[in-house]
This record gives sequence, C-alpha cells and structure tokens, in this order.
Amino acid sequence: MASVKYYVVWVGHQPGIYRTWADCQAQTKGYPQARFKSYESELEARQALEKGWQKSLNFSGNGGTAATAKGKTATPETAPEVDYNSISVDVGCSGNPGIVEYKGVDTKTGEIIFYQGPISKGTNNLGEFLAIVHGLAYLQKQGSNKTIYTDSVTALSWIRKKEVSTNLVRDASTEEIWTLVDRALKWLKTNTYTNKIMKWDTRKWGEIKADFGRK
Repeated sequence: MASVKYYVVWVGHQPGIYRTWADCQAQTKGYPQARFKSYESELEARQALEKGWQKSLNFSGNGGTAATAKGKTATPETAPEVDYNSISVDVGCSGNPGIVEYKGVDTKTGEIIFYQGPISKGTNNLGEFLAIVHGLAYLQKQGSNKTIYTDSVTALSWIRKKEVSTNLVRDASTEEIWTLVDRALKWLKTNTYTNKIMKWDTRKWGEIKADFGRK
C-alpha cells in the first residue's frame, strides 16, 4: 500500500497543504517559481508551512539554490511523480569539450520533438543549456505551458541566472556553439515564460527519456 503524503505549497495558486499529488500539481503547475514539497506526516507538513519555504527548503538566498550544512549545492527539488505531459531534453557529447548534439522528446512516448547537431565543439553543460532554451522557445511558439525536464543541475542554475559560466574559450573552433549560446541568452533576457523546468530524478525514474545512451 502506498504511503500517505502531505504536500505543502508555499508559493502557488492557493498555498496550503494537500493530500494528493494531483491537488498539489493543480496549485503549482504553470505558476512561476512555485515552491512545494511532500512530507510523510501532517505534523511535519504543518510545521513546514508555518516556517516558510526559505527555511524548509534551506534556501541560501543566492541565485535560488539551496545549500547543505557543509556548504555544497543541493540538488533542486523534483516532483514526487513524473508529469508525462511534458518534454525531456538531454545532450550527447563526444569528449568534453567535443562534438555536441542535443534533443527534446515527448516524455511519455519518447518521440523526438527537436534535434540540434552535430555542433563541432562544445561542452556537455552548454549543450544542456541550449536544449532547455530551445525547449522553452519551442513551447512558446506552440502556446504550451508544458513542463521541461533536464538532468543537469548546472544548466538549471544558468537558466535561473540568465548567464553561463564556462571555461570554454571563444575561438574559431568554438564559434558555432558560442553563436547559439549568445542567441539563447538573448532569448532568455527578452522573453518571459511560465513553464516549469524540473530536475529529472534519475535515481528514482531511471535515465531521462531523451538520453542518448552513451554512458
């Protein structure tokens, strides 16, 4: 028998405590910067709701990331269940730096929605970043508020900050990927979106649906 969970929504359409994931999702899906988490008991949930999301999620106040007691960046929270009405993105990189390609797929069916590559020289993280922005631009054109899944914590942080931090030099060999990155950064800074971008929980759900199978 599945354990009972209590879902705390601090930031959403209507904050509160909900008994099912469906109810929690109804309050958070499509809500910019929604904050929520599941708990095993009602008491824990009520205490967390009263404390607020900053304390309950150990929010550091620095770029929207959480930090552990040892000062390490914590993995962004994932939803307790997969939202299959979504797209998943991933990158394939032959060497790092090396040849880069990325794709976005329907999370439920695995059908490829978009594909880019091969890009002559780049890094895994830059490819992940480009895949997310490509997904956002694609969904905007479709008028869709679907969630985007990625397994890259680094790319998620770059999306939040609207800037990238990489040691990849700008020269003739990397001109192609830097042109795409600059275009993606411009898109982020001149467009708004309400799509949720979620961390894919590989430990619980297996490899992300867009995985290139090269691990």
